[in-house]
Amino acid sequence: VGSMESLCAANTTFAVDLFRKLCEENSGQNVFISPFSISSALSMVLLGSRGSTEAQISKVLSLKNAQDAHNGYQSLLREINDPNTKYILRTANRLYGEKTLEFLASFLESSQKSYHAGLEQMDFVQAWEDCRKQINGWVEERTEGKIQNLLAEGILSSLTRLVLVNAIYFKGNWEKPFRENNTSERAFYINK
Repeated sequence: VGSMESLCAANTTFAVDLFRKLCEENSGQNVFISPFSISSALSMVLLGSRGSTEAQISKVLSLKNAQDAHNGYQSLLREINDPNTKYILRTANRLYGEKTLEFLASFLESSQKSYHAGLEQMDFVQAWEDCRKQINGWVEERTEGKIQNLLAEGILSSLTRLVLVNAIYFKGNWEKPFRENNTSERAFYINK
């Protein structure tokens, strides 16, 4: 089995497990998640993990082989970010690291290779609020303005050392579109 096939199987298991857990904890509520974004972000964290942390993340993500996952994401991201498709699907990953710290070159190389996630050095110690605004601006740009203010005020501090950002943007048409004459505007209710 290839790395992308093994990644797809693991992601399916992870997505179902996560959805079940969220439904248990949010009974009667609507749940909207991107398992792809969550699993790819956790897989990036996995790149820098060792020992029991690495084992725990691998278990949660249902991964048999972490390197297969990284190789799978490398192939998958290349395919889904292809500009020659009938839809727009763009993923964007980035690491923001405290400029006074030195990150392992192997981690940075693997993050770039497998997840297209470069590191931008930031001054969290002195200017965490400016850093937050800069990160939010990057996310807003990458999501065509759909996600604004991802990081709320106060979420970063002078103690922040690394921020991993994952954004996804999709725009496409239904394979079988709704017939406009079969639709009508109605009141929308949610359970509380």
